[in-house]
Amino acid sequence: MFENLFVDYNGAIQHIIINRESKLNALNKNTLAELHTAIYDAFNNDRVGGIIITGAGQKAFVAGADISEFSSFDSSQGEQLARNGHRLVFNQIENGKKPVIAAINGFALGGGLELALACHIRIASDNAKMGLPEVSLGLIPGYGGTQRLSQLVGKGKAFEMILTGDMITAQDALQWGLVNHVVPQDELISKAEEILNKILTRSPLAIETAIGVINSATQPGVDGYEKEIQGFAKSFNTPDFKEGVSAFLEKRKPDFQRK
Repeated sequence: MFENLFVDYNGAIQHIIINRESKLNALNKNTLAELHTAIYDAFNNDRVGGIIITGAGQKAFVAGADISEFSSFDSSQGEQLARNGHRLVFNQIENGKKPVIAAINGFALGGGLELALACHIRIASDNAKMGLPEVSLGLIPGYGGTQRLSQLVGKGKAFEMILTGDMITAQDALQWGLVNHVVPQDELISKAEEILNKILTRSPLAIETAIGVINSATQPGVDGYEKEIQGFAKSFNTPDFKEGVSAFLEKRKPDFQRK
Protein backbone atom coordinates (compact mmCIF):
# COMPACT_ATOMS: atom_id res chain seq x y z
CA MET A 1 0.00 0.00 0.00
CA PHE A 2 2.83 2.41 0.88
CA GLU A 3 6.11 2.99 -0.92
CA ASN A 4 8.03 4.61 1.95
CA LEU A 5 6.26 3.27 5.04
CA PHE A 6 5.83 -0.13 6.60
CA VAL A 7 2.68 -0.47 8.70
CA ASP A 8 2.23 -3.34 11.15
CA TYR A 9 -0.02 -4.18 14.09
CA ASN A 10 0.53 -5.66 17.52
CA GLY A 11 -2.91 -5.95 19.04
CA ALA A 12 -4.37 -2.46 19.30
CA ILE A 13 -1.01 -0.82 18.58
CA GLN A 14 -0.23 0.34 15.06
CA HIS A 15 3.45 0.58 14.16
CA ILE A 16 4.37 3.07 11.45
CA ILE A 17 7.95 2.54 10.28
CA ILE A 18 9.51 5.11 7.95
CA ASN A 19 11.17 2.79 5.49
CA ARG A 20 13.88 4.71 3.59
CA GLU A 21 16.86 3.21 5.35
CA SER A 22 19.30 3.94 2.52
CA LYS A 23 18.38 7.65 2.86
CA LEU A 24 18.47 7.51 6.68
CA ASN A 25 14.68 7.70 6.50
CA ALA A 26 14.72 11.31 5.31
CA LEU A 27 11.31 12.90 4.83
CA ASN A 28 10.46 13.61 1.23
CA LYS A 29 7.16 14.79 -0.21
CA ASN A 30 5.83 11.28 -0.81
CA THR A 31 6.77 10.10 2.68
CA LEU A 32 4.96 13.04 4.27
CA ALA A 33 1.88 12.32 2.15
CA GLU A 34 1.98 8.67 3.17
CA LEU A 35 2.40 9.61 6.83
CA HIS A 36 -0.70 11.79 6.60
CA THR A 37 -2.71 8.91 5.14
CA ALA A 38 -1.41 6.29 7.58
CA ILE A 39 -2.05 8.47 10.62
CA TYR A 40 -5.49 9.54 9.40
CA ASP A 41 -6.43 5.90 8.86
CA ALA A 42 -5.16 4.92 12.31
CA PHE A 43 -7.07 7.70 14.04
CA ASN A 44 -10.25 6.55 12.31
CA ASN A 45 -9.79 2.80 12.81
CA ASP A 46 -11.64 1.45 15.87
CA ARG A 47 -9.20 -1.45 16.24
CA VAL A 48 -6.26 0.95 16.70
CA GLY A 49 -5.78 2.38 20.18
CA GLY A 50 -2.44 4.13 19.66
CA ILE A 51 0.51 4.54 17.31
CA ILE A 52 4.27 4.03 17.54
CA ILE A 53 6.35 5.85 14.91
CA THR A 54 9.95 4.80 14.28
CA GLY A 55 12.51 4.55 11.51
CA ALA A 56 13.78 1.49 9.67
CA GLY A 57 17.18 0.16 10.74
CA GLN A 58 19.36 1.18 13.67
CA LYS A 59 21.04 4.31 12.30
CA ALA A 60 18.20 6.80 12.12
CA PHE A 61 14.71 7.63 13.24
CA VAL A 62 14.58 10.35 10.59
CA ALA A 63 17.78 12.19 9.68
CA GLY A 64 15.94 15.28 8.44
CA ALA A 65 14.05 16.37 5.37
CA ASP A 66 15.14 15.40 1.86
CA ILE A 67 17.15 18.53 1.03
CA SER A 68 17.41 17.66 -2.66
CA GLU A 69 13.67 18.25 -3.04
CA PHE A 70 13.69 21.88 -1.90
CA SER A 71 17.20 23.08 -2.73
CA SER A 72 15.89 25.32 -5.54
CA PHE A 73 12.75 26.60 -3.79
CA ASP A 74 11.87 30.28 -3.45
CA SER A 75 10.09 31.78 -0.44
CA SER A 76 6.56 31.04 -1.68
CA GLN A 77 7.43 27.39 -2.30
CA GLY A 78 9.13 27.24 1.10
CA GLU A 79 6.01 28.62 2.76
CA GLN A 80 3.84 26.01 1.04
CA LEU A 81 6.26 23.25 2.07
CA ALA A 82 6.17 24.28 5.73
CA ARG A 83 2.43 25.03 5.82
CA ASN A 84 1.38 21.76 4.19
CA GLY A 85 3.63 19.62 6.38
CA HIS A 86 2.54 21.52 9.48
CA ARG A 87 -1.15 21.02 8.74
CA LEU A 88 -1.20 17.55 7.21
CA VAL A 89 1.31 15.70 9.41
CA PHE A 90 2.78 17.49 12.43
CA ASN A 91 -0.38 19.19 13.70
CA GLN A 92 -2.38 16.13 12.72
CA ILE A 93 -0.27 14.02 15.10
CA GLU A 94 -0.20 16.50 17.98
CA ASN A 95 -3.95 17.19 17.85
CA GLY A 96 -5.00 13.60 17.14
CA LYS A 97 -7.47 11.73 19.30
CA LYS A 98 -5.17 8.78 20.00
CA PRO A 99 -1.74 8.68 21.69
CA VAL A 100 1.31 8.68 19.43
CA ILE A 101 4.75 7.63 20.69
CA ALA A 102 8.00 8.35 18.85
CA ALA A 103 10.57 5.54 19.22
CA ILE A 104 13.79 7.39 18.36
CA ASN A 105 16.44 4.99 17.08
CA GLY A 106 19.61 6.80 16.05
CA PHE A 107 19.59 10.23 14.38
CA ALA A 108 16.56 12.51 14.76
CA LEU A 109 17.58 15.70 13.01
CA GLY A 110 15.69 18.63 11.52
CA GLY A 111 12.34 17.40 10.27
CA GLY A 112 12.99 14.11 12.06
CA LEU A 113 13.23 15.73 15.47
CA GLU A 114 10.26 17.92 14.56
CA LEU A 115 8.29 14.75 13.83
CA ALA A 116 9.24 13.35 17.23
CA LEU A 117 8.33 16.65 18.91
CA ALA A 118 4.83 16.45 17.45
CA CYS A 119 4.29 13.06 19.11
CA HIS A 120 2.82 12.93 22.60
CA ILE A 121 5.61 10.83 24.15
CA ARG A 122 9.22 10.27 23.06
CA ILE A 123 11.38 7.22 23.87
CA ALA A 124 15.02 7.26 22.74
CA SER A 125 17.58 4.52 22.28
CA ASP A 126 20.83 5.15 24.12
CA ASN A 127 22.67 5.80 20.84
CA ALA A 128 20.19 8.45 19.66
CA LYS A 129 21.40 11.88 18.61
CA MET A 130 18.98 14.79 18.26
CA GLY A 131 19.26 18.26 16.83
CA LEU A 132 17.81 21.03 14.69
CA PRO A 133 20.68 21.91 12.33
CA GLU A 134 18.66 24.05 9.90
CA VAL A 135 20.70 27.24 10.56
CA SER A 136 23.71 25.51 8.98
CA LEU A 137 21.68 25.48 5.73
CA GLY A 138 20.61 29.10 6.04
CA LEU A 139 17.15 28.05 7.25
CA ILE A 140 15.25 27.82 10.51
CA PRO A 141 13.15 24.86 11.66
CA GLY A 142 10.00 24.76 9.54
CA TYR A 143 7.73 22.10 11.03
CA GLY A 144 7.04 23.55 14.47
CA GLY A 145 10.52 22.92 15.86
CA THR A 146 10.96 26.43 17.28
CA GLN A 147 7.63 26.24 19.11
CA ARG A 148 7.47 22.64 20.36
CA LEU A 149 11.12 22.49 21.41
CA SER A 150 10.72 25.68 23.46
CA GLN A 151 7.62 24.25 25.15
CA LEU A 152 9.48 21.08 26.15
CA VAL A 153 12.94 22.28 27.16
CA GLY A 154 12.44 26.01 27.76
CA LYS A 155 13.59 28.99 25.72
CA GLY A 156 17.19 28.93 26.94
CA LYS A 157 17.91 25.37 25.86
CA ALA A 158 15.89 25.84 22.66
CA PHE A 159 17.97 28.91 21.77
CA GLU A 160 21.16 26.93 22.32
CA MET A 161 20.06 23.93 20.24
CA ILE A 162 18.59 25.94 17.36
CA LEU A 163 21.21 28.71 17.15
CA THR A 164 24.22 26.37 17.34
CA GLY A 165 22.61 23.62 15.27
CA ASP A 166 24.46 21.11 17.43
CA MET A 167 23.28 17.59 18.18
CA ILE A 168 22.67 16.41 21.73
CA THR A 169 22.89 12.89 23.14
CA ALA A 170 19.98 10.82 24.36
CA GLN A 171 21.07 11.37 27.97
CA ASP A 172 21.15 15.13 27.48
CA ALA A 173 17.71 14.94 25.88
CA LEU A 174 16.43 13.04 28.91
CA GLN A 175 17.96 15.54 31.33
CA TRP A 176 16.48 18.47 29.40
CA GLY A 177 12.99 16.93 29.26
CA LEU A 178 13.06 16.39 25.52
CA VAL A 179 12.47 12.64 25.83
CA ASN A 180 10.61 10.63 28.47
CA HIS A 181 12.90 7.58 28.64
CA VAL A 182 16.25 6.32 27.32
CA VAL A 183 16.71 2.57 26.85
CA PRO A 184 19.11 0.21 25.05
CA GLN A 185 18.31 0.02 21.36
CA ASP A 186 17.07 -3.57 21.54
CA GLU A 187 14.53 -2.52 24.19
CA LEU A 188 13.25 0.57 22.37
CA ILE A 189 10.09 -0.83 20.80
CA SER A 190 9.22 -2.99 23.80
CA LYS A 191 9.45 0.08 26.07
CA ALA A 192 7.22 2.08 23.75
CA GLU A 193 4.74 -0.80 23.65
CA GLU A 194 4.85 -1.15 27.43
CA ILE A 195 3.84 2.48 27.89
CA LEU A 196 1.22 2.40 25.16
CA ASN A 197 -0.31 -0.85 26.42
CA LYS A 198 -0.72 0.76 29.85
CA ILE A 199 -2.44 3.74 28.23
CA LEU A 200 -4.72 1.35 26.34
CA THR A 201 -6.12 -0.01 29.61
CA ARG A 202 -7.51 3.46 30.37
CA SER A 203 -10.63 5.14 29.00
CA PRO A 204 -10.20 5.96 25.29
CA LEU A 205 -12.69 8.82 25.56
CA ALA A 206 -10.87 10.28 28.55
CA ILE A 207 -7.50 9.89 26.76
CA GLU A 208 -8.84 11.76 23.72
CA THR A 209 -10.19 14.56 25.91
CA ALA A 210 -6.97 14.77 27.93
CA ILE A 211 -4.85 15.12 24.77
CA GLY A 212 -6.96 18.05 23.61
CA VAL A 213 -6.95 19.77 27.00
CA ILE A 214 -3.19 19.34 27.53
CA ASN A 215 -2.55 20.82 24.08
CA SER A 216 -4.77 23.80 24.92
CA ALA A 217 -2.21 24.91 27.51
CA THR A 218 -0.01 26.27 24.72
CA GLN A 219 -2.68 27.51 22.32
CA PRO A 220 -2.82 31.32 22.11
CA GLY A 221 -6.09 32.86 23.19
CA VAL A 222 -7.38 29.64 24.73
CA ASP A 223 -8.22 29.35 28.42
CA GLY A 224 -6.82 25.93 29.25
CA TYR A 225 -8.52 25.88 32.65
CA GLU A 226 -11.88 26.47 31.04
CA LYS A 227 -11.17 23.71 28.51
CA GLU A 228 -10.33 21.42 31.41
CA ILE A 229 -13.58 22.24 33.21
CA GLN A 230 -15.59 21.60 30.05
CA GLY A 231 -13.78 18.34 29.31
CA PHE A 232 -14.17 17.18 32.91
CA ALA A 233 -17.89 17.96 32.86
CA LYS A 234 -18.56 16.24 29.53
CA SER A 235 -16.83 13.09 30.78
CA PHE A 236 -19.72 12.49 33.17
CA ASN A 237 -22.04 11.79 30.21
CA THR A 238 -19.81 9.14 28.62
CA PRO A 239 -20.21 5.36 28.80
CA ASP A 240 -16.56 5.18 29.85
CA PHE A 241 -17.32 7.13 33.03
CA LYS A 242 -20.19 4.79 33.89
CA GLU A 243 -18.02 1.73 33.21
CA GLY A 244 -15.03 3.14 35.09
CA VAL A 245 -17.02 3.97 38.20
CA SER A 246 -18.91 0.65 38.12
CA ALA A 247 -15.62 -1.26 37.82
CA PHE A 248 -14.12 0.70 40.72
CA LEU A 249 -17.12 0.06 42.98
CA GLU A 250 -17.27 -3.61 41.97
CA LYS A 251 -13.50 -4.00 42.48
CA ARG A 252 -12.84 -5.25 38.95
CA LYS A 253 -10.89 -4.03 35.93
CA PRO A 254 -12.88 -1.75 33.64
CA ASP A 255 -13.84 -2.95 30.16
CA PHE A 256 -13.63 0.18 28.05
CA GLN A 257 -14.72 0.02 24.40
CA ARG A 258 -12.75 1.82 21.67
CA LYS A 259 -15.75 3.28 19.88
